[in-house]
Amino acid sequence: MMFRLSLLVAALTAMMSTSGAFSPSLAVGRSTFRATSTAVAPVRSSSQSKTELSMAASVDLKGKVAFIAGVADSTGYGWAIAKALADAGATIVVGTWPPVLKIFEMGMRKGQFDEDATLSDGSKMIIEKIYPLDAVFDTPDDVPEDIKNNKRYNGLDGYTISEVAAAIEKDYGKIDILVHALANGPEVTKPLLETSRKGYLAASSASAYSFVSLLQKFGPIMNPGGSALSLTYIASEKVIPGYGGGMSSAKAQLESDTKTLAYEAGRKWEVRVNTISAGPLKSRAASAIGKEPGQKTFIEYAIDYSKANAPLAQDLYSDDVGSSGLFLCSPMARTITGVTLYVDNGLHAMGMALDSEAMQR
Repeated sequence: MMFRLSLLVAALTAMMSTSGAFSPSLAVGRSTFRATSTAVAPVRSSSQSKTELSMAASVDLKGKVAFIAGVADSTGYGWAIAKALADAGATIVVGTWPPVLKIFEMGMRKGQFDEDATLSDGSKMIIEKIYPLDAVFDTPDDVPEDIKNNKRYNGLDGYTISEVAAAIEKDYGKIDILVHALANGPEVTKPLLETSRKGYLAASSASAYSFVSLLQKFGPIMNPGGSALSLTYIASEKVIPGYGGGMSSAKAQLESDTKTLAYEAGRKWEVRVNTISAGPLKSRAASAIGKEPGQKTFIEYAIDYSKANAPLAQDLYSDDVGSSGLFLCSPMARTITGVTLYVDNGLHAMGMALDSEAMQR
């Protein structure tokens, strides 16, 4: 039986001053980040995203503005990256998928995410503004009538990528960090051989081309030396049964595009472009989907497999990806672009399953 996953990504999280960017120093051999005497610091964090160390103490992002596209709750990687950036002093604004926008805003008002928003100094992460964002639409002309009349979009406008970029430019001028933490595959539970053309192209549009479009529209309002970051998955290069519907193809596109965009955006705007290949995380969304009575979900299988076979047999927390995202978006990575960074306890390096029956003696 094929494991099932449902890729739930609300145009989410948190991913995201008018002041200067991460431009390199004119002095030879020097960069512009300010290091403190403490390289790492203890962090308070929730049970779903706990780590023991924080990089924020060694990075100063005060005055930088970060836009994180695809944050809709506090359990995903987008939130974790936003939190790490906030801990380093960045101003955080996010884009959230319209159908879940009201739920997310209500949760924020009621303090449902307060525990997960706690920073290393005990203060709470502040999301300065939440923009409605549907990243499958580039301009208002792309929005079909059935979406405009959908009750989940009722009362909302300005949620296409070009409109959100214009709104952020009006509110903040330039930004320094762009994070793409969203994906969607309507037929993700189907094997590729059973995936329709419509489903395949929908996965590509929402999960891969959306990053191209975001960089197209936001690049002109990014400060030189800025950073664009996306999230990918090992299914882009290895067979992961259950991760279907064209999602593996979309992630392969995303990684290939990262290299091309690194060249083009680097030459055009002096912006770096990277992606993180994150290991499996038992987020609220992933845990709630694809579960059949009496059986584990896809994500539970993936987590168990990783712990049994990865070089580092330990839990992976969202803050681990958050810290890696902070590094890639900071001046410490000023010469790093076009990279797929694996944050998966080393699972990508393995070519043999240690827990396979064939390995049992």
